[in-house]
Amino acid sequence: MNSQVEKNKHHQTCSIHVVENTEQSLSGWTCCRIGEQIIINPSRLATYCLAKWDARVYDAFVVAAAVQYCDHIKARPSRGWGRHFELRIPVHDPDLWNSAAVSSSILDALCFLTGDQWDLSFVARKTEAPKPENYIIQTESTVIIPYSDGLDSHITAKLIEEELGAWPLLVRLASKQSKGVPAVSRTEPFATVPYQVKCKSRESSGRSRGFKFALLSGVAAFLTGAQRIVLPESGQGSLAPAMLPAGQAYEDYRNHPLFTVRMEKFLKALFGVEVRYEYPHIWQTKGQTIAKYRDMFPELDSWKYTRSCWQPSHQVSVNGEVRQCGICAACILRRMSIHSAKLVESSTTYVWNNLSAPSFEEAADPDYTIKNPHGVMRDYAIAAALHHDHFAEILQTESSLVSVQRHIHDLSQSLEIDVSEAKAKLHQLVEQHRAEWHGYLDSLGPKSFIAQLTSRAK
Repeated sequence: MNSQVEKNKHHQTCSIHVVENTEQSLSGWTCCRIGEQIIINPSRLATYCLAKWDARVYDAFVVAAAVQYCDHIKARPSRGWGRHFELRIPVHDPDLWNSAAVSSSILDALCFLTGDQWDLSFVARKTEAPKPENYIIQTESTVIIPYSDGLDSHITAKLIEEELGAWPLLVRLASKQSKGVPAVSRTEPFATVPYQVKCKSRESSGRSRGFKFALLSGVAAFLTGAQRIVLPESGQGSLAPAMLPAGQAYEDYRNHPLFTVRMEKFLKALFGVEVRYEYPHIWQTKGQTIAKYRDMFPELDSWKYTRSCWQPSHQVSVNGEVRQCGICAACILRRMSIHSAKLVESSTTYVWNNLSAPSFEEAADPDYTIKNPHGVMRDYAIAAALHHDHFAEILQTESSLVSVQRHIHDLSQSLEIDVSEAKAKLHQLVEQHRAEWHGYLDSLGPKSFIAQLTSRAK
C-alpha cells in the first residue's frame, strides 16, 4: 500500500451498512438502503444482462454504488487526505466475495485508487435480487471503450472503428451523446450506468469514479467475451494527474496503468476472465491524437460537438445556451490540443472564450455575468494553468527528477516494458507537451492572464 495511505489511515472510522428493503442497519452504523440511497434501475440493468442472468453482475453494481456513496458522504480531513471506511454489503454469494482472491484484490484496487483505508465484509442477501429481462447481443466487436461525451472518447472510438472495420462496443458513462455517434437504441448494450446513488455529498474529489468506470467496462468485457478494454485518455490525462498531485492531495490514479492492473486482478478473481486495459495514446499528447484523427478524417466535424468540461449547466450557461467553461484543466487541455492540431472551434464554445484577455473577468463572454470574480471559477483557472505549466517544466526542475524516476519504474512494471523504454517515452511525451503548451501560450500573447500565471512570465 502506498506510504501516503498508511500515514493517513488512522482517522475515525465511517461505518456504512448496506441493507435491503426494510432491513435495519447495525447499531451505530450509517444505513445505506438499496431502493433509497442505491437505486438499481431495471431497464438500465437489462442492458447489462446478456443472454443469461449472472448475480455477480448485480452484486458488482451494488458494491460500486456503495463505494461511491461512501466516497461522497464523508469529507476528507482538513489535514491529510485519507479516511477509514468500514463497509458491509449484502451479496448473493458471500463466500465468493469474502474469498482471499476477491477480497484482497478489491481492497488493493480501492485503497490504491482513493488513498483511503477500506474494510469490506460481505453477507448473504435476505432475498434474491429481481431478474431483469435478458436479450442477446449481436456483435462481432472484441473491443470495449469506456465512453463519455468527451473528445478523447469520440476520437478513439472512430480510430478503433477504422482499425476493426466495425464500431466498438461503447460503455456509456454520460447521459448525453455526441453528434456523429450511432444513436442509442433501447436494446443497445451498456447504454447507460445501471444504478444511481442518492446522498448529500460532502466530498467532491470523487476518486471512486475511477473504480466505477473501470468496473462498468470490466463487466461489459466479461459479458461479451471481449479481452480488450481501450482507455481513450492521452498521456496528459493518464499520467500528469498522478505525477503532479495538488497540495496535500493523494496522487490521482483514476486513468493510470498502476490502477487498472489491479482491476485486472480483481476482475479475474470475481469473474474468472482475463481482460486487459489498453492505453493506445498514453505516450502521445491529446494534440497528437487529434492531429491523427484530423489527417484520417478531414471531412468530419463531429469532434466539435464533444464535451470536455465537467462544470454543471447552471454554471456555464450564456443566454440560455449551455457551453463549456473554457478555463478548467480539461478545457484548457482541449483548447491547447486543438490549437496544436491546427483546428478551430466556434467562439461560442466556451464561457471564458477570450483567454488572450489581460484579466479573468475580461476573458468571459460579455453576456455572461460572473457572480464572484474572486471565487472558485477563478481558482480553477489558476490551478489549470499551473497544472499544465508544471507538467511542461517537470523535467527542467531538479527537485522533480526523483519523483519522475519513480514513475518511470512504476510504468515499466505496469506496462511490462523496459525501464529505458519507459524513460524515453515519458521524456518524449513531456517534451511534446512542453512544446504544445508554449506554442499555445505564444498564441494567447504575453498580456494574457493565463500566460501571466506561468513560469514563462517570470
